[in-house]
Amino acid sequence: MASLLRIHALATNTFREAIRNKLLYTLLGFSFLMIASGVLLATLSYVEVDEILQDMGMSAIRFFSAGIATFVGIGLIHNEVDRRTIFTILSKPVSRTEFLLGKWAGLTFTVWLQLALMGIAFAIVSALAGAPLVSDHFLAIALIGLELMVLVAIATLFSAFTSPMLAALFTIGLWMIGHLTRDLHALAQQSDLESVGLVGSWVFQLLPDFEVFNKTLEAVHGLPIERGEVGLAVAYAIGYTGCTLLLGSMIFSRRDFK
Repeated sequence: MASLLRIHALATNTFREAIRNKLLYTLLGFSFLMIASGVLLATLSYVEVDEILQDMGMSAIRFFSAGIATFVGIGLIHNEVDRRTIFTILSKPVSRTEFLLGKWAGLTFTVWLQLALMGIAFAIVSALAGAPLVSDHFLAIALIGLELMVLVAIATLFSAFTSPMLAALFTIGLWMIGHLTRDLHALAQQSDLESVGLVGSWVFQLLPDFEVFNKTLEAVHGLPIERGEVGLAVAYAIGYTGCTLLLGSMIFSRRDFK
């Protein structure tokens, strides 16, 4: 119980620090602009106007949310080390694992909050444009929230042992690859060499699969989102986030700040 209270205090401080970051508001402003610009883009087409509008909005939500999770997340630990405040925090009865979990929880709550704001903007633009809006649209946005939870864990992992620049490159790289792992796995399975298929399977299991959270196509085109797939996405997000934070905690516990 005491450990949870310490993690909650660290998460609260991280949230307060994150909402003072001007980069967050810049990316949030651009996301609103992109969501609204879907109306203009949709007018260029005579067919599937609503689908283009909402596909543009969902893509903007995913892209800018990932940007906020990455560029705000990579500086979480580096800023504490740079300001030397980490020594004050760790001199108190706070373990390094609790410190890492508090940072992750605070940033995850921050990106979920900005995701909710983008979701509201998406709903307003859809309503003003007369595009249909059903519960599956919000379910698809909630799945983006799970994707962000995993992405924040990855950003926290890299920020635990490397510089912000490298952490950003690694996190963005994994986010991009994570949306391609299914295609890479399928290509590897078509190879005549058994070793290529085996390596492809291992890579697919090791790297994140962010497409499990991508239900934009179903939501935009009115296709049903299977609840079993949602349950799988929830279990995958919890499992991958837990393993990533465990690895980050092991690395961060051995880091020398001197």
